[in-house]
Amino acid sequence: MSAQSIAELCRNNRLQPGAEAVLDLIASRRLADPAHYRLRIEAERLALMADFAVLSCLDSLSFQAFDYQIDAAQTVLRRFRGRGLLCDEVGLGKTIEAGLVLKEYLLRRMVQRVLIITPPALVEQWREELASKFRLEGFVTSYEPAFRELGSSAWAAFPRVIASLATARRAEHRAAINQAQYDLVIVDEAHHLKNRASASWQLVNGLKKKYILMLTATPVQNNLDELYNLITILKPGQLATPREFRRQFVVQGDPRLPKNRGRLRELLADVMVRHSRSRISVPLPPRRAHTVRLSLAPEERSLYDDVSTFVREQLADGQPSERRFTLQLLQREIGSSSAAAVSTLRSLAQREGSAGQRQALASLAERAAGLQAWSKAAALDKLLRSGFLADPSEKAIIFTHFRATLDLLAERLRGMGVDVSVYHGQLTMAEKDEAIRRFEGGARILLSTEAAGEGRNLQFCRNMVNFDLPWNPQRIEQRVGRIHRIGQVRPVEIFNLSAEGSVEDYVLDVLDRKLNMFELVIGEMDMILGQLGDERDFEDIVLDVWASASTAEEAARGFDRLGDELVKARQLYRQARDYDQALFGEDFE
Repeated sequence: MSAQSIAELCRNNRLQPGAEAVLDLIASRRLADPAHYRLRIEAERLALMADFAVLSCLDSLSFQAFDYQIDAAQTVLRRFRGRGLLCDEVGLGKTIEAGLVLKEYLLRRMVQRVLIITPPALVEQWREELASKFRLEGFVTSYEPAFRELGSSAWAAFPRVIASLATARRAEHRAAINQAQYDLVIVDEAHHLKNRASASWQLVNGLKKKYILMLTATPVQNNLDELYNLITILKPGQLATPREFRRQFVVQGDPRLPKNRGRLRELLADVMVRHSRSRISVPLPPRRAHTVRLSLAPEERSLYDDVSTFVREQLADGQPSERRFTLQLLQREIGSSSAAAVSTLRSLAQREGSAGQRQALASLAERAAGLQAWSKAAALDKLLRSGFLADPSEKAIIFTHFRATLDLLAERLRGMGVDVSVYHGQLTMAEKDEAIRRFEGGARILLSTEAAGEGRNLQFCRNMVNFDLPWNPQRIEQRVGRIHRIGQVRPVEIFNLSAEGSVEDYVLDVLDRKLNMFELVIGEMDMILGQLGDERDFEDIVLDVWASASTAEEAARGFDRLGDELVKARQLYRQARDYDQALFGEDFE
């Protein structure tokens, strides 16, 4: 018998719904005997639902959660009743804590419809983590064709959705979302809701939701009004009215300075969990990044430049989003290997309008297919034969985004006598398991695409090679996080292959030289990009900088300006981080 049937039975007998009412009903012998047993079982289950002292989901995870993460989830479930602000410092696992709450509610059948709202760059990462770490399938993203084909009706059609904030707040989508009834809403990077007058705040505040989790390492960035706005979404009235909040808790004349901190702490403790790195022991060894800068062979350089010219010319005319994606893909492919670009060039050659353009693209495709030189692969050969990587006991993960590149590298390395294990998204689960077992055993190299064994234990390896570099720094962080994570006891070495004058070369220069990205805590790049004030995907920003430059000098100047913007964003993030620590560090530690 379902919980709905129990509730109906209680209503028919004029009883308060819930387990105790059913037990009373059983004791009074007002139930037919054949249903007694089933009712008793259901009553016991309902009784357990109210008690989260022990989480049922822990045995079904593919990883071991930390005690403080379990405590945070239990606090949300027991004290906050499913409406909480998770404010751990960067890198401590707010996503894990939210995932624990989500999984627990799903196991207990207390949640059916779920909406997860994130920045655009984190949409796919959320789906990956829920599937690999929590074994939660069935989530659809707002980027998938199946979702987009349905338009605004998709929000009602799919019970578990992961969407970007920018997509969800568009007028046509917002109207549909406001009609839906959600059991649980999760908002990542919730500091984007700091302004009560913004479309983002109004969207989330207006959602019909039973439970809501909001995640941010910096709940306050400029003034205490932002804190009030976030708490109001979770628990309206918790901090009274805006005017009363300022009167009680904000120093007059300084909107950043709190007063009556003791009372404010008590009110926040009803909705907010925060852990800091200074109080949570998260031991990690150092990591070091090395750039291997190389020159392309003349024929490679010529092909790369000709493909880049085509991409720039096409983008100069303005293109729809699908076309932009194809051009961006082509530019990334030619930066990985000529073989990776062949398929896209041939496909474009069949679709282009003019005969002259089709012929030019077909010529580019044939040049790419027949190119023998591969300077990047030669640089990789040299890297694996020199220094400590020449030690047969040193394993390494080599990342490439493209299957064509991966297959050629596997053939090349095996020809050198290197034992290689291959891992990519088209493998079955059993094949993936075997690939990881082989790597942990005798194989020296794991050749992997972005699939990369998320959630798997790869800490037995400490060396990583970015054969081709993602344009999105969050993707780079995800790669690094495969081996630089809890359980790693040796220094981690990261090698980035960079062809001079390529897009990847400029991106690496910006991220490494200007931001010292590889020295940041994993997760900080998300926070820095959030301060850019530009809601486009970082790959789109990079593509526009590249497309607007007709010479190497112009490209250098454009990426230098992007680097300056990132440095300013990092400064804003650090100011917000220090401000939050000053506000909450003493109270919540």
